[in-house]
Amino acid sequence: MEKKLVCFFLAIFFLTLARSSQGRPITSNYSTLNLVSDGVQTLQQPNLLHLNRLFSSDTCTETYGFLPCTTTVLGNVFLILVYSYFMFLGAKLLSNGSEILLEILGPGIIGGLFLPVLSSLPDATIILASGLSGSTATAQSQVSVGMGLLAGSTVMLLTILWSTCLVVGKCDLENSVAVDQKDTKVFSLTGSGVSTDIWTSYAARIMIISLIPFIIVQIPEVFQATSHSHLAIMISLIVSICLLLAYSLYQIFQPWIQKRRLAYAKHKHVISGILRNLKMLTLGKLFKEDGKPNTDVVERLFRTIDQNSDGKLSAAELRALVVGIQFEEIDLDIEDAVAQVMKDFDKSQDSQVDVDEFVTGISRWLNQARHFARNGKGQDDLSIRLLNNFQQQTKKEQDLFGDQNDEVVETIENAKWHAYKAVFMLLLGTIIAAVTADPLVDAVENFSTATSIPSFFVSFVILPFASSSEVVSTLIFASKKKSRMASLMYSEIYGSVTMSNTLSLAVFLGLVFFRDLTWDFSSEVLVIIIVCIVMGLIASFRTTFPLWISLVAYALYPLSLLLVYILNYVVGWS
Repeated sequence: MEKKLVCFFLAIFFLTLARSSQGRPITSNYSTLNLVSDGVQTLQQPNLLHLNRLFSSDTCTETYGFLPCTTTVLGNVFLILVYSYFMFLGAKLLSNGSEILLEILGPGIIGGLFLPVLSSLPDATIILASGLSGSTATAQSQVSVGMGLLAGSTVMLLTILWSTCLVVGKCDLENSVAVDQKDTKVFSLTGSGVSTDIWTSYAARIMIISLIPFIIVQIPEVFQATSHSHLAIMISLIVSICLLLAYSLYQIFQPWIQKRRLAYAKHKHVISGILRNLKMLTLGKLFKEDGKPNTDVVERLFRTIDQNSDGKLSAAELRALVVGIQFEEIDLDIEDAVAQVMKDFDKSQDSQVDVDEFVTGISRWLNQARHFARNGKGQDDLSIRLLNNFQQQTKKEQDLFGDQNDEVVETIENAKWHAYKAVFMLLLGTIIAAVTADPLVDAVENFSTATSIPSFFVSFVILPFASSSEVVSTLIFASKKKSRMASLMYSEIYGSVTMSNTLSLAVFLGLVFFRDLTWDFSSEVLVIIIVCIVMGLIASFRTTFPLWISLVAYALYPLSLLLVYILNYVVGWS
């Protein structure tokens, strides 16, 4: 199957290089008297045969002089997919490198200042590439790709991702509060939803504050004082930079998002440690042939742990299980670990765990561990690989979001080598993002030309998914169906939008200001402001979100595109 896909994409690639040909007669100059002309003989003859691109007589300029380009629709779709993959790869390298660096240096300044900037770097490079090269006229045309990404990222995060997290993470609502891991009302629009904490509401309010630069830059347009638009752009640029610095400092001195991740990482480390210990105790396979948890083996484990054979596990018996697991490396109290396990398993709240609760809890943990597995062969290898990968992932996250005191940094083995590795990954990720940005913008522009679809709409829909690497991890958090996880995932969404409204906007405003481009993005800015205010106000003044709100969020995405189209092409704002 993989070979067929490779051949398919190679075929498409070579089609993008194909050109329609034009022949010329090869005859002797002395034998043309009785020949009938086909209309080609009188044309200017080039020294070499020249092949024009399929389906188009237009030409395109190869990025950097060697990267392929095409004027066909299918060819540009292929190029957009290829360059988007490399952009995503660069984003992943930046993310992984920053995590290793955070593991070494600690989460304070690095987690608050460095990581948010790195997370927005792919967006910033695409925006920069959209208006940095070429003449002023070319930059004015291509910069709409950058605005499409800027608006598309914000709208995608606050509509599609926000509402999908609500659907995936919904729990039953009782007394207007979501009950963790209880989802019996299926798709009840009012009886199910998620709950967050007050800190998440604060993150939404910060996101609303980050709209100030958008409002400033639109003031001349509102009062029809376009002669002052250049001054408004400069002021908005300064304000966006100041807000970026203020937000970064806030993350350093109030690292509550990192503290919440710390609690999550510690809890998951307890899960991985217990699963590995149970694997050593078991006399069978933890997973069946189909990859599902082996409940028979889990029941035998229960009987092994149940020392008094009363059919229930007490806190003392769970403590005996936990005490043999080395949690000292994360400074986790044994009693705290026992309490976490009891809270996860004891659904009847009788301070004991019966066999059904134990089987359900262990099965849920094993299914969570499967998220971190890679392909392999053999069920014994599967069990070991799942638990080893899960253990490594949780240990990595624990080191990543460890002690919040910047002065207390845990030493790790081969710190110097890990530092070199982190710097290499950051440099490689930055280079890939920077090199890929320009051809990706060109491919989007060429696709827009070939399809007659405005480049803003193409970049609005496609590019946010290429430059966003947090979508999958956010949905994994949502699948935990816990209020604490919901608080974390929505805080990260609001934080990502805040960085887009500050760093990415600052890059875009810098392009417009220093290249003396015309500000012609009123409708796009209006969409950003509307979506941020609507979703920000919803999140600022409530901590419980019924499922019906996801319908509102989903609807905002197509309505945003429709509003831009109406304002630009019907009302005539553009």
